[in-house]
Amino acid sequence: MYDTARRVAFVKQRVRENNRRRQRREVISLSAACMLLCAALMQTAGTVVGPGQPEAWGVFGSMLLRQDAGGYVLVAVVSFAAAAAITALCFRLKNRENQKKGGADKPAPQEQEEKSQ
Repeated sequence: MYDTARRVAFVKQRVRENNRRRQRREVISLSAACMLLCAALMQTAGTVVGPGQPEAWGVFGSMLLRQDAGGYVLVAVVSFAAAAAITALCFRLKNRENQKKGGADKPAPQEQEEKSQ
């Protein structure tokens, strides 16, 4: 039979392991979602942007002034908006998680572990 301090240590270790597993799953799922979004945008860019060679090979900035460059601009704007939305969502989820744990002013669990080591 273990004493109370040893059981508490085991529980804390198990909680840390579960948190790491959950965070790893979140990272993997977000990475998969980003890869899927990237593939969808690449497919969209292929259908939106018309084929053709740029007239000015050496001047890449002038390519945005071409008539069929609107697709590239559209894909860039959509990509930026999606990335900003995903980032904002992640920050909100992290803040909500910190509030559920007992306060938003506490540092993240990773920061606590780094300071204790």
